[in-house]
Amino acid sequence: MYSTDIKRRQFLRLAAAAGLTCQLPLSWQLLASESSEPKISLAQWSLHRQLRAGQLKVLDFAVKTRRDFQLGAVEYVNQFFADKAKDQPFLRQLKQRADDSGVRSLLIMVDAEGDLAAIDQKQRQQAVENHYKWVEAAAFLGCHAIRVSIADHATTDAEKMQQAAVQGLQQLAAFAKPFGISIIVENHMGHSMHASWLATVLQQAGNAGSLPDFGNFSGDKYQGMQLLLPYAKGVSAKSYAFDASGAETSIDYRRMWQLIQVSGYQGYIGIEYEGQNADEDAGIRATRDLLLAVASHAGR
Repeated sequence: MYSTDIKRRQFLRLAAAAGLTCQLPLSWQLLASESSEPKISLAQWSLHRQLRAGQLKVLDFAVKTRRDFQLGAVEYVNQFFADKAKDQPFLRQLKQRADDSGVRSLLIMVDAEGDLAAIDQKQRQQAVENHYKWVEAAAFLGCHAIRVSIADHATTDAEKMQQAAVQGLQQLAAFAKPFGISIIVENHMGHSMHASWLATVLQQAGNAGSLPDFGNFSGDKYQGMQLLLPYAKGVSAKSYAFDASGAETSIDYRRMWQLIQVSGYQGYIGIEYEGQNADEDAGIRATRDLLLAVASHAGR
C-alpha cells in the first residue's frame, strides 16, 4: 500500500537534486533534495545496539545518518558520550563531522542527571545544575534544545511533583535562554507519560516546550499527542514493528501525521526506532519511508 508512494517520492527527490544541483558536492546535493515535507531527523537512540556494541562510533553518527539514510538532521543522546559534555576537542569533532556531512544538530536528549521534578528542593537544585553543562554543549553544537525527563517515579505524589516540575523547568529554562537553547520535555516515564499531567506542567511553567513521543503514553496516544502538540518544539516518531504493507503495527502513522498537521507544527520529526529486530538500519529506513508515504498520501 505504501511502496508505490515511497518509490515515486524518492525518485522525484533524487531527480530534482540531480537536475538542479549536479555541480555541488554530493552531501549538498542530498541536502537540497530534502526541501520537501516532512522534515525528518534521526534520534541516536535508534542505533543504540550498534553504539553499545562498538560497531558505530559516536563521532560517526552524523556521517552514517547522511550516508546510509539520506537524512539531514540528528538528535543526540547524552548516554553515549556522558563524560564528554565539557570535552571541547570531542565536541568540536562532533560538530565538524556533522557540518562536513551537511547534517544539522537539533538537540541533545539528556538522561541520568537527576529529576527536575524532585520534591526535595536540594535534589531538584542539583538536578537543574547537572543539566547546565548539556545546555552549554548543545549551544556549542548549534542545537536548538535539550530534551529532559521529569517525574520518572510515578510512585511519588503527582500533584507535588507537578509543582516541583514547574519550578525545576522554569529555573533551567531561565539559565538556557541566553544560550538560545530551549528546554523541552518528553513523555518518557512515570507521571510524564500522562499527557494531561505534563500539559499542565508546561502550561504553568510557561517557558518550556514538549517533545511528544508517539509511543510513550499512558492512555490514548492520539489524545495525548493532541494535548502535547501545542507545546511541541520537536516530535518523536517511535516505531517498533511493521506489517507487509509498511505500516507500523501498533501506531497509526496517518492519524499521527494528521494530528501534527492540524496542530500547525512545522519542525522536524525524529525517527526513534525501538523494535526487537536487531537490524536497526532496516527499522530506521522503514520508519523514514512510512513518514514519507503518509505525507505523500496526505498531500494528494
